Amino acid sequence: MLQLPTEFIKSISCCKGFNEQAFIDAHQTNSPTSIRINPFKPTQLNFKLNNPVPWNNKGFYLEERPNFTHDILFQAGCYYVQEAGSMFIEHALTSCVDFNQTLLAFDVCASPGGKSTLLNSLLNEQSSLVANEIIKQRSEVLAQNLSKWGTSNVVVTNNDPSSYSEINDVFDVILVDAPCSGSGLFRKQHDAVDEWSLDNVNLCGQRQKRILSDIIGTLKQGGTLVYSTCSYSQTENEDIADWLITEFNLISIRIPIEKNWGIVETTSEKQQAFGYRFYPDKTQSEGFFCAVFKKPGDIDNHHQVRKSKYEAFSIIKPKEKELFANWIQNLDEHLITKFKDDYLLTNQTTIDFINKYSNLYYKKVGTTIGSLIKNEVIPHHDLAWSIHRSNAIQTIECNQEQALQFLKKELQCIEGNKGWNLMTFNHFGIGWIKHLGNRLNNYLPNEFRILK
Repeated sequence: MLQLPTEFIKSISCCKGFNEQAFIDAHQTNSPTSIRINPFKPTQLNFKLNNPVPWNNKGFYLEERPNFTHDILFQAGCYYVQEAGSMFIEHALTSCVDFNQTLLAFDVCASPGGKSTLLNSLLNEQSSLVANEIIKQRSEVLAQNLSKWGTSNVVVTNNDPSSYSEINDVFDVILVDAPCSGSGLFRKQHDAVDEWSLDNVNLCGQRQKRILSDIIGTLKQGGTLVYSTCSYSQTENEDIADWLITEFNLISIRIPIEKNWGIVETTSEKQQAFGYRFYPDKTQSEGFFCAVFKKPGDIDNHHQVRKSKYEAFSIIKPKEKELFANWIQNLDEHLITKFKDDYLLTNQTTIDFINKYSNLYYKKVGTTIGSLIKNEVIPHHDLAWSIHRSNAIQTIECNQEQALQFLKKELQCIEGNKGWNLMTFNHFGIGWIKHLGNRLNNYLPNEFRILK
């Protein structure tokens, strides 16, 4: 039986919508499992989707938790396993942002990538998402999940938020899902209970303010800021909302919600900022808090193309671009740039950003197509996942057993034409082999190999 600290219960007893006994009882039940469908890779999944998440039309609850690791469609990026409460971010954003415009979006604390893939799904192809993660190992997970999502209008940076403090008036949308004390995850992660303390809550509040202070200048006039945590603490939620309005003159935005969703709308103590709380006894979710703000001023969605004497990422010439004609669908609609030996599929909004802010450390830029050796394309694993890969690519369609063997790097032979072949399952790419006739070379990166 999960024991919640008395000090914790006392600290949130005055929060709007809190019902002590119902809250405690809910923590003795299992966490629901929910997924969000990748809109760029629609397909029939291996489980029933009869129970939709009410605030997200791509979100669904599952009756039981399957073995996601062995689900080939999960490995192909057809869906993301995400806590239902955090899917509310999409409803919050679409309520107040025009995603038909060309936008530059920023996910500040982005790993492992649930909210980044959600935000990326809302953007049009001319827009771009900058997803940042301070911890190197976590930034690699973030880059992998965004690559698996299949789009090319995204970059991953691996920087402390302070690296952005000198950047001004750039982003139309900023999402700060801030590191927090984690009380909203107690039911899901029982060991988080032992790490909770009021001192840690206060430390988290200070860290949240530092992160917000570092990045707030990057928000354009008229831009939208979404702040969220997986904490129940007022110190990390409503108090931060108050501080954002007092310190930076932001405008609190009220988000329309349905009564039957069970979400509790709150208002902060000083500035009456709107916030949205998720309790496990009222919603089929873990603990979550979200608040939305606008920066005063007129909305400007124009992104100026920047010309400079030196550009680290320049668009390749048409003759060189033509070498990728059989690898990229609708090649004329895309831009290809080069960094070191890699050719990258991206768009103008992304190229403008990375050239202007070349001092940032970039973990991923667009979709890595591959490299060239004597004008032969050596495909990168990113391209296997890409929604922009050409239909002309030579493929081998696998059954369940063959796909698993490939992902375990245990596949010894399979029928196919010589040369590069994209391994697919339900026509979704999962990796590359080079067929040599009597044997094959598996080019699946070791870090993506299924080990169990």
